[in-house]
Amino acid sequence: MTPGEQLCYRDAYARSIQARVRHVETGEATSIVLDRTVFYPGGGGQPSDRGVLLRAADGRTWTVTGARKSGGEIVHLLDPTEGDPPAEGDALEVDLDWARRLALMRTHTALHALCGVVWRDHGALVTGGNMEPGFGRMDFEFATMSGDLVGSIEATVNGELAQQREVRVAVLPRDEAFAIPDLIRTKVNLLPEGIDEIRTIEIVGLDLQADGGTHVSNTREVGTIRVTGYESKGRINKRIRIELVDPVVDA
Repeated sequence: MTPGEQLCYRDAYARSIQARVRHVETGEATSIVLDRTVFYPGGGGQPSDRGVLLRAADGRTWTVTGARKSGGEIVHLLDPTEGDPPAEGDALEVDLDWARRLALMRTHTALHALCGVVWRDHGALVTGGNMEPGFGRMDFEFATMSGDLVGSIEATVNGELAQQREVRVAVLPRDEAFAIPDLIRTKVNLLPEGIDEIRTIEIVGLDLQADGGTHVSNTREVGTIRVTGYESKGRINKRIRIELVDPVVDA
């Protein structure tokens, strides 16, 4: 069966959609698969979306506590305390927690700007990363790190964000994608073998890399970032923590 439509990968600003239930799974956890969805299933350090499902026929709602990818489908995890799940074939309105998604989009783009600056100016590969709405961290292959260095990186990142750079999403054939120099910025290539197409995120004039997450369309939407700390995680592994200076924007 062809997987349901997954809008998050081509339109990060889609926040609601009408859908039908394709499959219901009950047991220790309750989950459903829809024929189309706006939910991001998580991955690459970005958490999955949360939100609500509404059945217009009777006004019944269910809380989606998270999502995950399974067998090519996006599986929606339901709050188990809310009773029986919707039935296969039910028509639902699918709504994201938009404020949370937008904060994650801004944070993710900020981390790519950080990665772009560190790679361009210092040639350091990424060794890890994670994020929550409004804050995140990246680990880089630095031998040493200092307050002066981190302060310089913060100022440079904010200067790049202020350039109002366009953020572009593309899906490229594998051979074409891997012909791009430095497409993979991680110390270990995390892309699975055998995939025919590679999704890329480009901050025009600053950064281009393989990525599966959601982003804002222009760096002006990020605002500015603040480095909240840095630490050593090993001999050549240094962590930089950031947060959005203004974690809330008009949605």
